[in-house]
Amino acid sequence: MTDQKKTKRRITSVDVAREAGLSRATVSFVLNDTPGQSIPEATRQRVLQAAARLGYTPYAPARTLRSGRSDVVLFVLPDWPQGPTMAELVDRAAQVLAGAGLTLVTHVHTGRDDDLARLWTALAPAAVFGMRPFTAGERAGMKRANIAAVLPSPEQSGHDVGSTLWLNGVGRLQAQYLIGKGHTRLAYVLPDDPRLSALGQGRAEGAAQACAEAGLPVPIVSTIPLDTAAAAETVAGWRQPRTAVCAYNDEVALALLAGMRELGTSLPVIGADDIPAARFAVPPLTTVAQDSGELGARIAAALLRALNGEPSQLDVLPDAGIRVVERESA
Repeated sequence: MTDQKKTKRRITSVDVAREAGLSRATVSFVLNDTPGQSIPEATRQRVLQAAARLGYTPYAPARTLRSGRSDVVLFVLPDWPQGPTMAELVDRAAQVLAGAGLTLVTHVHTGRDDDLARLWTALAPAAVFGMRPFTAGERAGMKRANIAAVLPSPEQSGHDVGSTLWLNGVGRLQAQYLIGKGHTRLAYVLPDDPRLSALGQGRAEGAAQACAEAGLPVPIVSTIPLDTAAAAETVAGWRQPRTAVCAYNDEVALALLAGMRELGTSLPVIGADDIPAARFAVPPLTTVAQDSGELGARIAAALLRALNGEPSQLDVLPDAGIRVVERESA
């Protein structure tokens, strides 16, 4: 006798037919919910009860071949570091879609032209959502793959959900908060990760807009690695003293706080994302929190409407769900 465990055999419709004492054709009609078949309700229940007793689950690849699409919904994400805000969005969307019997799969798109085409073929997704608008070529590929629901829709092709939530709104709110506290000379500090360059510039532009609206000079913009000595060097190198600092995210803010401690100085600092470590910073970090879970639920609901042939307009307001969590650092 060997220690190797035997692989449990998958329960098939043949097993269900045998258990129910019915023909394979009848069982197949019930399990696949085949339209146009007059199956008595008692027979249908007999099949479903037999399937439940045996623990039968549909075989996904076979179901995909029959229907031409899977029960997969694909989220195409930009090539950004996937932090807690994006994780919350994806988790909430997955919960909503799971309630409708769909499975969420995420793909980080690095820009290779053939990556998405291979995905359409491999997954045959029922629906696709893009954090950034799809190109005309990508849309044509999805049309050839008979993907039923795509968001943003062609009418929303200029709508960039990523920019709306992660860029201008955050930077604007950070600056507005500091301006409301009486600060007039701001700095905006970005991470040195090249993948975050566009996001960082977008947040800095949002802060600049808020300053311009208040009649204040635009913030100076600096870039730092997540390093205490580098942060200290950056703060010490500002030729004109700043009254407060906006950090691209909480990690950058924590580096700034550490750098200022090394210099023996302090400035009000506001971060973004409200990561768990923010509340344990010294001093506890004021930050901008985003209700990305609510956005994930709205995206999922819009995709479900699209799959049902209903209007699927996705409205994302720049300031929706974005708020300041006030602590001691600012």
